[in-house]
Amino acid sequence: MPNRPKRSRDPVQAAHQVYLEIIGEAPRQPLPENDPATVAKRKGAAEGGEKRASTLTPERRREIAQKAAAKRWKKTPPAS
Repeated sequence: MPNRPKRSRDPVQAAHQVYLEIIGEAPRQPLPENDPATVAKRKGAAEGGEKRASTLTPERRREIAQKAAAKRWKKTPPAS
């Protein structure tokens, strides 16, 4: 995700916004990463991943990893 404010699609307005940012007169826009909702969502996702990983057996984790690697490399998993 880019670390820059979203600008208008209109080229004239976008150019004006860039000009104001350059001369320092544009109001600072908060980045979406600092939004409390985004922080809470990120925290919940991390907790969910940890809970899922703790319930999976090592064999199942290996199966999932092999399947993901096969998809990434477009190869079929070995027949076991």
